[in-house]
Amino acid sequence: MSIVNPRDVRSLTKAHPLFRRIHEEYGPPPNWSRPEGFVSLSKIILEQQVSLASANAHFLKLSGMLKEFTPEEILKLSDAQMLGGQVSRQKAKYLRELSSALLSKQLRLEHLSKCEEADIRAQLTAIKGIGVWTSDIYLMFCLQAKDIFPIGDIAVVSMVRELTRVQTREGILRISLKWRPYRSLATYYLCHCYLSKRNAGNSTGQRIKALERSGNASFPELKL
Repeated sequence: MSIVNPRDVRSLTKAHPLFRRIHEEYGPPPNWSRPEGFVSLSKIILEQQVSLASANAHFLKLSGMLKEFTPEEILKLSDAQMLGGQVSRQKAKYLRELSSALLSKQLRLEHLSKCEEADIRAQLTAIKGIGVWTSDIYLMFCLQAKDIFPIGDIAVVSMVRELTRVQTREGILRISLKWRPYRSLATYYLCHCYLSKRNAGNSTGQRIKALERSGNASFPELKL
């Protein structure tokens, strides 16, 4: 079952006035998703610490240098070629680490959907360059895991701070526990609210657009 479905929407909005207010003002969020696999995970790595617009531009430039976007093709690129594709040395290293792990069968992305969340996290974070935020985004958007709260995502954290009195990281994590087992749906509502405010033609929209340029925001309406 997808993250956004009538049963879970009813449960979350009935139990939590915050999400009921978002629902009443903006309606239900889209059921954002990305395909499973190497391409999506590579895109998420490229999205680390930059805006999605920048990450998408880098991905398109890098893709244009390859016959196809595969681990084998990534490993053929030199550092100079990676830099020519606007991929930093650090992220080039991360993409190579991921590519090598897939080719050696250390990581089998096609098997992750059958694993428990803790096991998925352990397998992903064993690869250099894949941390908590990257794992969260892959779990939520690619595997449609239902109880993910990406504390490293600036859009989500920004909305929690704006819509509640909670400001600290620890406090945000505590309040997110109340949204179990629908934290992914809660995140989708927060992103939906964020994007709706972002696209408003006022000072709030301008402030949010400035914030997003700092990176680590999922902004799924860009359909990366």
